[in-house]
Amino acid sequence: MKILTNCVADRLTMETRTFTALAVTVLISGLASVSLQAAATKYIDSPPLSKVIKQAVVPVREGGAMQLPIITWGGDIATILANGSAKDTSAGSIFDAQGLKFSLKREDDFTAQIGNYVRGDSAYLRCTLGMLNQAIEALDDPRVKPVVVGQLTYSVGGDVLVVKSSIKTPADLKGKTIVLQAYGPHVDYLTRVLSDAGIALADVKIKWVKDLTGTDDSPAAAIRTDPSIDAAFMISPDAAEITSNGTVGSGAEKSVKGAHILMSTKTASRIIVDVYAVRGDYLQAHRTEVANFAHALLMAQEKLAVLMRDSATQKAEFTKLMTASASLLFDSPQAVADVKGLYGDCEYVGFVGNVNTFTSQTFPRRFSVLQDEIQTGLIGLGLLGSKVAVDTAGLDFDALKQGLTQTVASETPKFQSGEVAKVMAQRSEQGTLKDNQLFEFEVFFKPNQATFAPDAYAGQFDEVIKRAAIYAGAIITVEGYADPTGYCDAKAKAQPPLILSRIKQSANNTSLNRAVQVREAIVNYAKSKGVALDPSQFTTMGHGISDPKTGTTSDGEPLRPTSKEAAYSNMRCELRIVNVEAESVWTPDGGAK
Repeated sequence: MKILTNCVADRLTMETRTFTALAVTVLISGLASVSLQAAATKYIDSPPLSKVIKQAVVPVREGGAMQLPIITWGGDIATILANGSAKDTSAGSIFDAQGLKFSLKREDDFTAQIGNYVRGDSAYLRCTLGMLNQAIEALDDPRVKPVVVGQLTYSVGGDVLVVKSSIKTPADLKGKTIVLQAYGPHVDYLTRVLSDAGIALADVKIKWVKDLTGTDDSPAAAIRTDPSIDAAFMISPDAAEITSNGTVGSGAEKSVKGAHILMSTKTASRIIVDVYAVRGDYLQAHRTEVANFAHALLMAQEKLAVLMRDSATQKAEFTKLMTASASLLFDSPQAVADVKGLYGDCEYVGFVGNVNTFTSQTFPRRFSVLQDEIQTGLIGLGLLGSKVAVDTAGLDFDALKQGLTQTVASETPKFQSGEVAKVMAQRSEQGTLKDNQLFEFEVFFKPNQATFAPDAYAGQFDEVIKRAAIYAGAIITVEGYADPTGYCDAKAKAQPPLILSRIKQSANNTSLNRAVQVREAIVNYAKSKGVALDPSQFTTMGHGISDPKTGTTSDGEPLRPTSKEAAYSNMRCELRIVNVEAESVWTPDGGAK
């Protein structure tokens, strides 16, 4: 077998505060690369993987321990724990109890993983769902067509969109030049953000690089050295360097003057999905073994959560796991801080998350939805010819929950409502609320309207539900506004300041009530569709007659609407998805880590 290889170096990420630079140097051959500038960064073409990967299928090797791929990511700490905190499955481990024997192999080059997989060295692939879909046409032989076994984690902080000073919101990316790693974990991140911002792929210029980090051919190096680059998708340690430790780049050392983080997966926390997939022929021949593998991973996730929470009381086992993970993921038993950083940048989904992803018909981020949006984006980029069905293993979750304790969704709010309200009020007073918004929607009222018929607002409410699920680490502000006609008429009649003040206060109350009504209507609508929204993600604000659609005078006073339609345009709620990554608004045990 010969593989004409591209690089699909998987995501290497850790908690931003570690600022540890991870070096990944992998060779891309068979792709025409050209230097687009005098600086060191070289840009490459990015044809579909089906055109660059050639393969000869070999049956999976039977007997002995199977090679099991892991990658340098927090989700793989649970796999190491399941293996007995060792490279080879140890006696008494979770895998051993399920009759499984593995030899763990870290393989951050996805192309190399595919080679091992096709050669039969391993029956499994370890990757993001986006990367799996980039390879799906190249693995069209039924024997090796990947079947998704289960989800490990979401990325909740380790993957970052860094932009230059002119870009304040995702909508500002229109017409800009964006750089990211070819075939890497940020491709579907890019397409999702652009789609949500209403930007066509043709409206941006994309430059591809071969490496994820640590070389002159990485996104961080490109934005640092190439003035034509406006935005770059990168991992959190690189983002910390470029933005002067997560603030605004000063231009000193390795930072870029004016560069800042527009968004990370702390906000866009339901986009990058980490999975294991299995060969189709192996699943058909070893379904019980594959089910045991999935069950063992769920058991390990629960045990890992306990170890991380009670590390002081279970010090020996915790230390063994951290040391083994440091050795396997970083080739150094001393890299424990880096392992903890990896853990902090991911969110394990456990049993409940797998049920939601693979069996729910209503969960906003269910498998079919993820597949459709990922493949739509890849087709738009020319990385996929047409939509391809990707199967899941169809495991029995009633059987898989045996021995597990966390089998019911937690009702713990993700956000501290009081802190959220305080932060949003402060931003509103400073006039900076829109500077941090990612997306916005509008809902309009009629005079004295107090209810919202689902058939009239279903499209808008469905969009809010979808965005709330994708950007689960963001706050959604529901901001009410009132029409200023009554105030303008009273002022024209020279009513005393006290009367004018009362009219303004009444408008403030009306606008806040409207915001509360809209929030409740959205939450109730979602509930009727079988979707449980977290009310703590929503905060309400009343702006009264400020910022009317009909405009203001030079001294900031509202202009009187000239028609009924113009007056109605002021009777509205604006919903903003607001980036709050720099604020301490999450609950200690909430979902946004």
